[in-house]
Parts: sequence; structure tokens; C-alpha cells
Amino acid sequence: MHGILQVCCPDQRGLVAKISQFVHQWGGNIVHADHHLDEGLFLSRLEWELTGFELSPAATRAEFAPLAQTIHAQWSYHTRDERPKVAVFVGKQSHCLWDLLWRYRAGELPGEITLIISNHWECAPIAEQFHIPFYCIKIEDKFQAEMEQLTLIKAYNIELIILAKYMQILSQDFIDQCPPVINIHHSFLPAFPGANPYQRAHQRGVKIIGATAHYVTPELDAGPIIEQDVVRVSHRDTVADLVRQGRDVERRVLAQAVRWHLERRVLVYHNKTVVFT
Repeated sequence: MHGILQVCCPDQRGLVAKISQFVHQWGGNIVHADHHLDEGLFLSRLEWELTGFELSPAATRAEFAPLAQTIHAQWSYHTRDERPKVAVFVGKQSHCLWDLLWRYRAGELPGEITLIISNHWECAPIAEQFHIPFYCIKIEDKFQAEMEQLTLIKAYNIELIILAKYMQILSQDFIDQCPPVINIHHSFLPAFPGANPYQRAHQRGVKIIGATAHYVTPELDAGPIIEQDVVRVSHRDTVADLVRQGRDVERRVLAQAVRWHLERRVLVYHNKTVVFT
């Protein structure tokens, strides 16, 4: 079992030594250490073996807090055996949901998909097949629908929300009250944000199409980007061809972003991310 410490703070001399010494003094053996400097910020991810480490997770947080305060750090500490509870929001399109559930069943995602929410009934049989609770909440009154969703998120102790082609814009109030939200957008952002990107890409005669997984913020499709990928297309491809090829990219990009988040590899700062892979 391993401990994982993520730190973001103003850059200053001796940070690596101070953090490494903290791990060493309690008997930890560091197996991965990643650091990055950008815009005056020091970003770090340390992972160490817990065999021989003298502190429990709660004690680790308590002991590290004074050091974090002295270096003005935002930080988090977790262990690899933790399995965050995940909710998947989905619309009518099921390709990303299928992919996530198969990877989850295969043990590829270090989390627990405990809840599926939709505004349509189409994906209910998929949830039933995987024995995961499914709730259909129609968006007739957006405020009321989001209140019902938040009630479920709190009841299931959800720690991450995945928008797997949910195709709805979340309100500021909802985002403020819920855990991190990862969305998959079917274009290579910042190109073609919003609706119908494949149609608009075809009209522009693009030679590549892509997908972008990002954290959700109130500004549409403008949150910190976690992962992107592209595939080449040609003038012979129809909109239907772009959609078919794009769905393959969407599945890969979303699964990778979710895995990195659950493995505590992503640090967010200044509306962008560093991903320690």
C-alpha cells in the first residue's frame, strides 16, 4: 500500500527537501517523486510505501498540516487503497458509459461507480446489467432537477461526477455544491466548444478531429483540461464518419482522465492542470 501527497504552493527554496524529510522522518520510502514549476508555483506529487511508515492517514494529515501552513500550500493526502465513490451522468448516448463500466468491471478504474443519473430512460437497462442504481430525473424544472441530483450525490457520498455525454449545462449553484466534475467534449478544445462540433468541423473541412476531457466550470467547455487526443480525417469523411471515429477518441480520452484523477495524478491551478503520469 502507498501514500500519495499532492502539494501546490508558491515556489521557494528547499521545498523538495522539506517535504521529502517529512516522509523520511516517519519511516516512509519514496517510490515516485514528481515536481513542476509554473507561474511561480511549485506543484508536487510524492508517493511512498506505507510498510514501515509510522503514521495513520489521519495522523499524517495532522502532522503535515503545520508544514503546509508554513509553505502556504494547498495539499491533499490519500492512500492507494482508497476507492472514491463515483456517479456517472449520462444522456441518450451510451458509448462512454459502456466503456467506463467495462473498465470498472475489469478493475482498470481505482474507484467505485455507485450511481448512474440520466434525464432519459435509454441507459437504464445498462445500469441494471451492471447492478448499479439508476435514477431518471427529467429536466422540466432545472433547479428542482439539480436539487434532486444533489440529494442523491450526498446520500451516496459521491466524490467524483463524470459527465459521460450528459449533454446538459450545469448551473453555478450545482457546481458550487458538488464534488469535482469531469466532462467529455467531442472536439479538440478550444476549437468548436458548445453544441454540434462534428457538424461544424465538417463544414470547416478540418483534417483532424478530437476529444477533450476537462473539469467542469461555470463557463461552457472552458474548464481545466485533463486529457486530449485526435484522429486524422479526410475530405471524403461525412459527418456520420466523423461521429463514428470521434466516439472512439471520446471513450479513450474520458477513461484516461478519470483514471488519472482517481490515481491522484492531477493538480489544478490557474484554470489548467499538471498531470503526473
